[in-house]
Amino acid sequence: MSDELPGGRLFSRRRRANVTGGRQHFHKVKVTPEEEAVLLRLSQAQRVTIPRLLVESALAVETSETPTERRNAMAELYTLHRLLAAISNNVNQMAKAANATGTLPAELTATLRAVCSTAERIDDAIDGLASS
Repeated sequence: MSDELPGGRLFSRRRRANVTGGRQHFHKVKVTPEEEAVLLRLSQAQRVTIPRLLVESALAVETSETPTERRNAMAELYTLHRLLAAISNNVNQMAKAANATGTLPAELTATLRAVCSTAERIDDAIDGLASS
């Protein structure tokens, strides 16, 4: 699987979105070389700029996750959903082959139920993330 997030600016934007009237305030922060290394590592891991990382981290008072972490979690869920769709396609091909031979393996039915159940759980998780 690719490490890239799903397409579209929703999942790939490094900088924060523009706001009407612009941002009127700015803050300058001095850090040690060690702190810079940590900030750089964290910003690269989350695929955001250091200023965005600092703002999101500071403003994430009520939850333990930043908007970027939430976005990355949603992207991972979308990736899992696509994976399940591919698995379902493969299972469908197995069913088609089984239909041609006249025998349907017992595991196929259980696998289909598991795929559907997992896909529904992922959809519910995505809906929960999007609405909170």
